[in-house]
Amino acid sequence: MRLRERVLATMKSRDTEGNFELYVTRTPGYLWALFFRRLHVHPIAVTLLSIVIGCASAIFFAYDDLRYNLIGMFMLIWANWYDCADGQLARMTGQKTLVGRVLDGFGGELWFICIYIGIAVRLYPAWGFWIVLVILWAGFFCHSRQCGIADYYRNVHLWATLGKEGSELDTSIELQRRMERLGWNRREWFEKFYLFFYIRYMRTQERQTPEFQLLRPLIEKLPIDDPMRQQFRGESLPLMPLCNILTFDTRVAVLFLSMFIGHPWVYFVFEMTVLEALRLYTIHRHESFSHKLHQKLCAI
Repeated sequence: MRLRERVLATMKSRDTEGNFELYVTRTPGYLWALFFRRLHVHPIAVTLLSIVIGCASAIFFAYDDLRYNLIGMFMLIWANWYDCADGQLARMTGQKTLVGRVLDGFGGELWFICIYIGIAVRLYPAWGFWIVLVILWAGFFCHSRQCGIADYYRNVHLWATLGKEGSELDTSIELQRRMERLGWNRREWFEKFYLFFYIRYMRTQERQTPEFQLLRPLIEKLPIDDPMRQQFRGESLPLMPLCNILTFDTRVAVLFLSMFIGHPWVYFVFEMTVLEALRLYTIHRHESFSHKLHQKLCAI
């Protein structure tokens, strides 16, 4: 089997990742996963390495010196390769755990929190307290919502394409019931603690997608090969590249560009305008076809 086919076998779906992700992130991630599998390294250890490297990159973004910035850029790319490798390694070895899933989701957010702090330190002498306000708005409002909705729509697409087993799509109601059944004993406290915060994250995604929430129970009853479910997949597929733009690759490209030109604030303007407009457009598109399909199914 060729390298490309082996890499594809460790990916969730080709629909949700384009050629850039395949060759620039997933293939290096796969090679690292092979390396870690040979050394019998657990995926959680790879995730922790990714978090350490990604957060440490922030130190080099705090300098107004391109030489240091280049080190930070390389470290962030390196961290992202490990972030890909941990999931690929988990699927290759069957070592999937709740702790791994929690750390994997938390790691990327922690990278950017540290990087934003690093850039704030760099810009504070010139901008004063205003840069703190800009970064708080860009990070906690724009960044978190953009990545959150992109992650949600990718899971929705996998759910529609592969079924519940092929995605990580949950509902806040199901998770709430699950959390209430768990105790605070030594075996269950961590999952209960995780679900407490994850439920609030899910509710934020669900509040942004009211039309899909109406459609979801109707689509869920249909088999994978049903024409209506396939129509949903066909409408969702063109939005997957937009979801990829909202997450890592494009935003990091603009971050790096802003470092090359010596004006890191450009990245925050891009995040607050272009990426925020793209988030609203993506939601509008998804909600529009969800509304039409809901009406169509109700009329049958």
